[in-house]
Amino acid sequence: MGLALALALPINLFAITVLACAIYYRRHHRTDLALAYVALNVGVFAVSALMLSQQVSLGLAFGLFGVLSILRLRSDQISQRDVGYYFTALALGLINGIGASRPAVMIGLSVLLVLTMYIADHPKLANRARHRMIVLDTVHRDETALQADLERRLGGTVRKFEVIDTDFVRETMTVDVRFRPQPIQAPATPDGTYPIARV
Repeated sequence: MGLALALALPINLFAITVLACAIYYRRHHRTDLALAYVALNVGVFAVSALMLSQQVSLGLAFGLFGVLSILRLRSDQISQRDVGYYFTALALGLINGIGASRPAVMIGLSVLLVLTMYIADHPKLANRARHRMIVLDTVHRDETALQADLERRLGGTVRKFEVIDTDFVRETMTVDVRFRPQPIQAPATPDGTYPIARV
């Protein structure tokens, strides 16, 4: 068992380094959360490896996963994307700690988790649709006019919107908007052509 854990440790460290540093930090540039993911992963790996070495039942191990799943990253700046990385880091630590005796399964599941986050959070997919909570300085009574105003302000195509609050006294509206931004085009030159970037 000691040899299996010795093999599982570098695999776990490599997997969480790829997830937290090579994927998350390079895309979102948050050092604090990248560190939190690494600390969470290593902590869960240590606890699950200790339970495995003491021959603790899998029921207790999954109970640990359930308890940790209840915890939330308490910050107003934490998005659902960050929570997804949180659960992936948690799952990696648990899988590599418990699955040390089955290295092929352990490596396969680790690759699956990291690859899933790499694809799911890829900029070409993640940036297609965006979410904003908009406070308008006017009240629209017509949904078509409201959508047109939102598209003009956001510079994109509104896919879905929901009016959260309307204040007729202050003449404001709070709208939850999902939209797709329009690609930025290079400004045209006076002769109507577009400049070509020099390499």
